[in-house]
Amino acid sequence: MIEDLGSVDLAVVGAGIVGLAHALAAARAGLSVAVLEREARANGASVRNFGFVTVTGQAAGDTWRRARRSRDVWAEVAPSAGIPVLHRGLVLACRRAEALAVAEHFVAGTMGAGCRLLSPAEMDAFGVFAPGLAGGLHSPHELRVEPREALPRLAAWLAAEHGVRFLWRTHVREVSPPVIETSAGRLRAARAVVCPANDFLSLFPETIAAQGPVRCKLTMLRLPDPGWRLPAAVMSDLGLVRYLGYAGAPSLPALRARLEAEQADALADGIHLIAVQSADGSLVVGDSHHHGDTPDPFMAEAVERRILDEARAVLRLPDDPRPVERWIGEYPSATAPAFIAAPLPTVRLVMVTSGTGMSTAFALAEEALADLIGLPAPVMAA
Repeated sequence: MIEDLGSVDLAVVGAGIVGLAHALAAARAGLSVAVLEREARANGASVRNFGFVTVTGQAAGDTWRRARRSRDVWAEVAPSAGIPVLHRGLVLACRRAEALAVAEHFVAGTMGAGCRLLSPAEMDAFGVFAPGLAGGLHSPHELRVEPREALPRLAAWLAAEHGVRFLWRTHVREVSPPVIETSAGRLRAARAVVCPANDFLSLFPETIAAQGPVRCKLTMLRLPDPGWRLPAAVMSDLGLVRYLGYAGAPSLPALRARLEAEQADALADGIHLIAVQSADGSLVVGDSHHHGDTPDPFMAEAVERRILDEARAVLRLPDDPRPVERWIGEYPSATAPAFIAAPLPTVRLVMVTSGTGMSTAFALAEEALADLIGLPAPVMAA
């Protein structure tokens, strides 16, 4: 006998940040919501990242607008859900004059509003940066949460305060509203949103295949407390050539040419530095990017060394920093940064395919539900 799991207005498949964002938007609109997740807790890309809600440097257009809206939602939700904001803002440390020139062009543009350049003396005054930097770029727009704590706390708050029902360790076999077939029984839902993360085959594989995603593997490290505190999240020259928001700077080709001459191996490994700090003082440092249909699960010592070399070039770290924790992150990657598809009239399939889930999911969910259910479109800054 098939167990009856009851009925809801909206079923959300997946309890990563994209799924939780849809649950929040729907619950705020007064809908009854059930979230179905095959794991016992969020265990994928949403807890294996920096927890860095990045605005500055995001690609112009939808991604930048979504990041700003999602940052605002994080700022609203975090205090209510008991999620600490560990630090705010971004300091992009410019090692080279060419990098500082890119930062100067960015600050002068529309997306640089609120940002400012930092002199070498100002960088030294923080007491955390390596000597000899050309300067820096400061943005006040970002915030950082601890993803391993933020995801379960967000889910618990959605359940307690918004009545969202969570069905953990529940595999979804078929989504065909008003019926959702699962390993735990049959759920009735008027509509559904599928947030499959890196599962390209279980539900609507043809819809996903049309977007051409592959998997992106990341190398992530945790370093012990260095004895100082970061003023904000930190990036470096390598981020300027990776983040598309800087792509229009006329000085970017000169920086890229110098990086190709001096750090070709880092570019080949898709390395760009992000460093953030946890409540216990430890640093989360990364990352690299390697793409494939099935990336191997192994971490290369050479890749780790290149990440640590960049971190030491920017931060006051020991000559031989010893990670206390290592892990592999993985997210879907495609040409588009994200997509919303409609495999059925009553279903939306939503996937972030650029590693920007923590930064854009809340706004993306509002867009998807505006399309599916007719909720108001998200209010985004001009």
